[in-house]
Amino acid sequence: MILPLFILAFHSASHTGTPAQPASCQACFAQQSAAQTVVADGTVTGVVHDSQGGVVAGAIVIARAASGGEMQTVTGAEGRFTITGLSAGAFDLIVRAAGFAERKLPLPADGGRQNLEVQLTPAGVQEAVTVTVTRSEQLQRDVPASVNVLTKDEIRRTPAAVADDVLRQIPTFSLFRRTSSVAAHPTTQGVSLRGVGPSGVSRTLVLLDGVPFNDPFGGWVFWSRVPIESAERIEVVDGASASLYGNYAMGGLINIVTGPPARRTLELRTQYGSLNSPKFDIRGSDVWGKLGVSVDASAFDTDGYATVRPEDRGAVDNKSSVTFKNVNVKADYAINDRARAFFRTGYFRENRDNGKITTVGPVNEERNDTTWKTASGGVRVRTRDLSEVQATVFYDNELFNSNNIAIPDAVTRATGRLSLEQQVPSRSLGGMVQWSRPLANIHFLTAGIDTRWVDGDSNEKGFDTATGSTVTVTRSSGGTQRSTGFYFQDLITPTSKLNITLSARLDRWRNYDGHNIELNQPSGAPTVNNKDALEAREDSVASPRVAALYHVNSRLTIWGDVGTAFRAPTLNELYRGFRVGTVQTLANSDLGPERLVATEFGVTAGVASNFVVRGTVFDNRVRNPVANVTTGQTGATVFVQRQNLGRTHIWGVQTDGEYRIGEAWKFNMAYLYGVSKVQENEKDPSLVGKFLAQVPKNRATLMASYANPRLIDVSLSVQSVGVQFDDDQNLRGVPGQTIVGLPGYVVVGLNISKQIDRSVELFFGAQNLFNERYYVGTLPTLIGSPRLVNGGLRLTFRGR
Repeated sequence: MILPLFILAFHSASHTGTPAQPASCQACFAQQSAAQTVVADGTVTGVVHDSQGGVVAGAIVIARAASGGEMQTVTGAEGRFTITGLSAGAFDLIVRAAGFAERKLPLPADGGRQNLEVQLTPAGVQEAVTVTVTRSEQLQRDVPASVNVLTKDEIRRTPAAVADDVLRQIPTFSLFRRTSSVAAHPTTQGVSLRGVGPSGVSRTLVLLDGVPFNDPFGGWVFWSRVPIESAERIEVVDGASASLYGNYAMGGLINIVTGPPARRTLELRTQYGSLNSPKFDIRGSDVWGKLGVSVDASAFDTDGYATVRPEDRGAVDNKSSVTFKNVNVKADYAINDRARAFFRTGYFRENRDNGKITTVGPVNEERNDTTWKTASGGVRVRTRDLSEVQATVFYDNELFNSNNIAIPDAVTRATGRLSLEQQVPSRSLGGMVQWSRPLANIHFLTAGIDTRWVDGDSNEKGFDTATGSTVTVTRSSGGTQRSTGFYFQDLITPTSKLNITLSARLDRWRNYDGHNIELNQPSGAPTVNNKDALEAREDSVASPRVAALYHVNSRLTIWGDVGTAFRAPTLNELYRGFRVGTVQTLANSDLGPERLVATEFGVTAGVASNFVVRGTVFDNRVRNPVANVTTGQTGATVFVQRQNLGRTHIWGVQTDGEYRIGEAWKFNMAYLYGVSKVQENEKDPSLVGKFLAQVPKNRATLMASYANPRLIDVSLSVQSVGVQFDDDQNLRGVPGQTIVGLPGYVVVGLNISKQIDRSVELFFGAQNLFNERYYVGTLPTLIGSPRLVNGGLRLTFRGR
């Protein structure tokens, strides 16, 4: 599989140095040569800060002459900048920073260029800067793709303790099940955008500062591992992105960008919530000359809640809960004014109880635990011919342990026994090299190669069906995957109104050393499923994309794109089975890759200076999607196997808008209507016309916020999710409900904060404010998070 790691890691790590250039400013590269010949008799200095007086590090500052020549720099840890070598003529000073609107100031022909104060205001929908779609910095209004950007303020205005609950503000975002990662098993935390291929495995590539974040063995995402308090912004690309990123980006892309190191800064956030849920976050950073270092850590614990609805609970049911710890260290070093290097390392530990306990045999909680160690590093060099070369490497080492409890009587749920223990070690190593350069004022070229190697095994013990105390079978299933991808992109700007994107990627992937060593115990004799060696599989896949955007006028923009994508099956899908309740899911070593053809058409309209709306029509057609297909039932146990369906069709319409009243009031609204159905399936034609499991037709969100630094900051969020099915046959429902499937629901969130002084902020938050009971699964009937209330304080200290 391809999980490319890409330059976005470096984008974040190098905020204190020279950043990637926006495609919308491609001409700037060619013009710099002229700017460098300007007589060095002028200097401009100043500081960039936000509306509350906080400094803005990593902002791009450009001094542009009327002739078109320009020079630029980036603000340091204290928000300060200096540009030298300017002529005596008039210049415009342009300042850009992620999360803020672009600011343009005229500089007088002589004098008045020292100690400037530049104040930035929050960006509107189309003013936000994004780096994810094209792996170069662009204003969102110039990107021919459906992109959502959650800013630092928007992230902090949610009462959520984990990243997936933050991302539910975006209606295109969903996990395999509706459950929050506060209670969900990690293997059900795969993310799907617009309902493309929903399952425990993500069809969406998640990046942390540009480095792949998905589990290398299974493709799901540990959302509790995201350092959410350190996030400067989160960029979500709804459409297929495999033409640049390959494999897991088949259905979209999420990039979590953390902040750059700042001079002598310490942030502490401590909170306590219902369900006995303390959480602690700390982030500290400093800059010593050319070296900047930041450290962030978080810890969370909760007693959890019972996920089986009260009327169905039996002796086997108790609470689902989680405890996690996460530490990351990032260093950024400026080798010189043209070269930078970064290094990052992290440690993550999570323990979960999954809401069940044995009643016969040895006493066991159904639980899982994960230990994950990671490291990444790279360099970025800009040459005198305006080219830029970047290289990055990363390494992951993970150990995942899990067990399953079988419940023979699904009605009374009175008896539970240990059925399976799993230990899944996995390792991953990857790297990339990329080159980019402007050409002839209207082209911005990018080319690169990335590669990744993943190795993992699921080592299992199966227990007897009477008491779950005796090992009856052992199994070691796993293998190795290696993938390499070559990509090319040309961003073309023939006029100021028209942007064209041409990109293509060629991937080569191979599965090998596959095995399923299964032995009866205690005899040690091979079972009928024993295979010491499974056949190697390999394939080559091309993923082209064409997109265009046209600014009809200052208020109306239209865009469209068409492209293809693919996803190779993960080691988890090929080799690891599991059980959830009475549903037993089997692996399938014969799975082949999924293929997608995706088209989009969008319109953005500035109804007024403070009101922007967007609409997008999308059509995704997937060939050979990997799905969980029901194969039979024995007693209370339903058997499901991962299989390649024939074809699925996912289409729909999404809209969103932003409305502002002054600087204090802000309203964000979004709605998604999507239809996801099986279009073709030779193995079981009865599935044709069925809706894909876990995909609702209707989703909507609303967020209203009032932010006045002198008074109070209040935000109210509403999330509405429609009816969805819990199985591939569209048959299962919630007992006592009149509809088949999982009923729709509406939940409300509230967050209130008050800035006491520059260092102290108090906050209060509530998720599911009205304690709405909503359903997230069947067999057994599972409910979502109850009302979760928390409160605490955030302390910020800045030295000189």
